[in-house]
Amino acid sequence: MRRLNKKSLALKTVKALDAFPKIPEGYQETTSSGGGVSILCFLLIIVLVITEFHYYSATDMHYEYEVDSDFTSKVKITIDITVATRCQAIGADILDLTNQGVTQFGRLQEEATYFDLSKNQRAYWEMIQSINTYIKEEYHLVHKLLWKTGYVAFPNKLPPREDKPKGEPDACRFHGSLLVHKLAGNFHITAGKSVQGLGGHAHLSLFGNEDKLNFSHRIENFSFGEGTPGIMNPLDGDEKWTNSTRQMYQYFIKVVPTMVDTKSAHLDTHQYSVTERARVIDHTSGSHGVIGIYFKYDISGLKVHVTEQHKSYWQFMVRLCGIVGGIFATSGMLHSLVSFFIDVVCCRYSLGKYQERSEFHLNSQVPFVQLRTYDDNEINTEGDSSSTLHVLPPEEESEKRLYS
Repeated sequence: MRRLNKKSLALKTVKALDAFPKIPEGYQETTSSGGGVSILCFLLIIVLVITEFHYYSATDMHYEYEVDSDFTSKVKITIDITVATRCQAIGADILDLTNQGVTQFGRLQEEATYFDLSKNQRAYWEMIQSINTYIKEEYHLVHKLLWKTGYVAFPNKLPPREDKPKGEPDACRFHGSLLVHKLAGNFHITAGKSVQGLGGHAHLSLFGNEDKLNFSHRIENFSFGEGTPGIMNPLDGDEKWTNSTRQMYQYFIKVVPTMVDTKSAHLDTHQYSVTERARVIDHTSGSHGVIGIYFKYDISGLKVHVTEQHKSYWQFMVRLCGIVGGIFATSGMLHSLVSFFIDVVCCRYSLGKYQERSEFHLNSQVPFVQLRTYDDNEINTEGDSSSTLHVLPPEEESEKRLYS
């Protein structure tokens, strides 16, 4: 018995602490306006829950900056560029701060070709240019999409030529990869072949006729590191034309080491920004220099760490509870407001004062009761037959009404 008493006492204590009192169903009243508001609330909850689910199922890109402590590794430079001059008259070379030349970093292949593209090649090249130009201009808007979807730069390799032009090839294509130190350097294409002597580096031209040199060029690929989804190479798809034989092109490149950790890739690579300049060499007017194409690059000491992360599961649950609870709390106020306007439309409110509906009608068939009043003399008179209560039918006293 004591255990039962303790148990009942505990249950009563728990019931007393109930923060969610229940209303008997007999005291509840349902209305059409309340049902309409409930349907709208349930639909809104479903839409918001689906939206939140899609939002939290997506990932965010996080960028962190740190000091690059890796000084011993090499940087891979991939080059594919075509110059509108024959291979015999020009040469490509690369130098870094240690004055080491291309022989220490690798060798680019030289291929005689035609600078003018065929019809199909030109159409393909213009498509590449339009895609790369749009991505470069709108990169700040689409870079997250590029990282998440695993987009890699559009393949810039031109399709085979469908026709063979007449005459000898008038251009030279330099393509291949070089492994360089993490130091500032200079890759250049200029007149003559590179010669590494005791005194330093030089280009030796066997023809000595610079009036036939044309440094119009087309860059199919110029990248640092491995190709990674989300990283765009600003120079890909670039093309320069000139009629001058004394033209000098300069590209100033800032290379940033990048560690990528996304669903699409997990590797170390590099991305870069570029500033370009073009001018005609004319010593008489004070424009000095050596004609050619120069890519001056500098590698940053900071590294960018790109990671793809999911949003917090607990944050999703909190927002979900906030949505459901907020809509239910607001629906009560909305229902009261809708009921108020319905009552106003139905003329149940007049100037803010509530008027009850009349319980009787003129054409009602319910008998009316007529009460007589008496003074003191009439009440004290014994046997007075007039001290009676008369109940009259409605057809005899139709105009005598009593309203409570």
